[in-house]
Amino acid sequence: MKTMLLPILALWVGCCPRGALAKQGPSLREPMAVPTPGSLHTLRPPPPSQPRTPDGQVRPIPRNGDPDRPEDGAHGDPAQPPAPGWKAPARPGLAQRKELPPAAWEQEQGHNKEPSTEWAQPQATAAAGAEAAKPQAAKLRPLQASRAPRAQDGAVAGEKGQGRKARVREARSRGLKLGRPPKGSSHQPGRGGWRQKKDRSQGHGGSSILRTTGHGQKRPGSSQGPGHRLADLGTAEQAVPSLPASCLLARAAIACGNVKMKHVPALTDPGLTTLYLAENEIAKIPAHTFLGLPNLEWLDLSKNKLDARGLHPHAFKNLTRLKRLNLDGNSLSTVPALPTSLQELKLNDNLLQGLQHSSFQGLSQLLTLEVEGNQLHDGNISPLAFQPLRSLVYLRLDRNQLRTIPPGLPASLQELHLSTNAIEEVSEGALNRSRNLRVLVLSNNRLQEDRLAPRAWIDLPKLETLDLSHNRLVHVPSFLPRGLRHLTLHHNRIERIPGYVFAHMKPGLEFLHLSHNSLGADGIHSVSFLGLHASLAELLLDHNQLQAIPRGLLGLRRLQVLRLSHNKIRYVPLNSICDTRVAQDSNLISTHLENNLIDRRRIPPTAFSCIRAYHSVVLQPQQGEGEGS
Repeated sequence: MKTMLLPILALWVGCCPRGALAKQGPSLREPMAVPTPGSLHTLRPPPPSQPRTPDGQVRPIPRNGDPDRPEDGAHGDPAQPPAPGWKAPARPGLAQRKELPPAAWEQEQGHNKEPSTEWAQPQATAAAGAEAAKPQAAKLRPLQASRAPRAQDGAVAGEKGQGRKARVREARSRGLKLGRPPKGSSHQPGRGGWRQKKDRSQGHGGSSILRTTGHGQKRPGSSQGPGHRLADLGTAEQAVPSLPASCLLARAAIACGNVKMKHVPALTDPGLTTLYLAENEIAKIPAHTFLGLPNLEWLDLSKNKLDARGLHPHAFKNLTRLKRLNLDGNSLSTVPALPTSLQELKLNDNLLQGLQHSSFQGLSQLLTLEVEGNQLHDGNISPLAFQPLRSLVYLRLDRNQLRTIPPGLPASLQELHLSTNAIEEVSEGALNRSRNLRVLVLSNNRLQEDRLAPRAWIDLPKLETLDLSHNRLVHVPSFLPRGLRHLTLHHNRIERIPGYVFAHMKPGLEFLHLSHNSLGADGIHSVSFLGLHASLAELLLDHNQLQAIPRGLLGLRRLQVLRLSHNKIRYVPLNSICDTRVAQDSNLISTHLENNLIDRRRIPPTAFSCIRAYHSVVLQPQQGEGEGS
């Protein structure tokens, strides 16, 4: 029996992977202490006795078909003393291993948080059995552990540092539960031992992963799990180069505003749709700058240092999906070549010295064009400049040097802004093609009523808002558009409202602003508001020269806001604001009469009887009040 058992045991020792029993475990003549799951944190030295049968035979340790795993149910108590009669022979060459105290173990756990791709050999620690959990899918980093050479002739090789226990503690502190290899892993008996396969599953809940790029910046990634982070990080670093730390990154947008950037970063990201680079120091954009952004839709380069020399003429031509382009606040003297997909173009506050017939060539989809604050005048705008803009609905030409309304405006135009120019007249044919116009702003110009053609805008059927404020008008213009709803005339020199001037309007004005003018006692007649009785809701007559409540207010049945403050009104006669002969409440919700010369003690008790809330009538303070106190 003894003769047959010894060759079998020798064969078993040779088949163990990497000679683990010879290297790390005790010899076959020594017992192997198998700790319980509760004692995994401490590896105990081998017991001082030798497992032998009473007849002197060597008793092999039972195995469950697995040379690297103890038999189920064979976990004994490490604190239990060995059986009597077993002797422990001398073991020369065995490296003595010291255990770390619990405090040092916890401290080491706190400094090693990331899991390792290497799995310690099952002989190096006790297996946790079937309860050993699968390793977490996390960022992978190789575990740096020294590997001892294979022992020869049963001698146990010495290890550096803490040896096997240090490797076990480091592996556990990185989040690995040792024992059986995880399901789906491959056993490689060579260097590295058990290696975890890469996790190809989706991330936690499918949430987006931000990739670190540049100087601590993050770039949104795919919804794949942490197993892809290393590969995704490399891709992201190629797509998004180093960016300033104050840049903001979202799923499909990059915002680097006011970060003192001097050039556009070389980006390659087909998923990027928005790029915000305003308020920087960019002075040059070569032709190939945006080749890596084929799906860009919104580009903001406002308030930089671009000029005609630094901006390549075809820098934007390859952006075939670009819809919004902002070039405000630069030093451009000409309009660059633009993609035909553009829908919004802003060139405000540049140095544009003209608009040629080819400036907007191919921009048939453009909806909004802003070129205010440039050097445009009547002589450098071609009559054919706006011809390609067949879809244009919004045009801003404020703060230029125009003396007339530019010719050749698109028929599709709905809103036109021409404020703060030098416009002196509106000719009869200036707006004859703009029959879709709804808003016309001509404020801060030099308009006079005798320079307004009688039929300048009366045939504009859709015009609803007309702003003629801050001009040189002496009276309310005649021949106003029939469908007008908002008329703004404040800050003029208007002295009177001619009778029947609003009579042709249908359905009539809703808002009439005449503040800061020169309207006097005889400037408003009883028929001045004829045509507005059923429509006017807001009438502003403050900061004028009125000495009495204007006539004709009683007929404004829908009036809600009335401002007569900062005039020279001395009294409020009966039936001037409320008709006491009619038992009907007024629609007025705000009536301002402050800063006049009214003696409140002389106001008739029923002067405001038609107003539902007395607090909506403002009478304080009056001019001169408090001077004698």
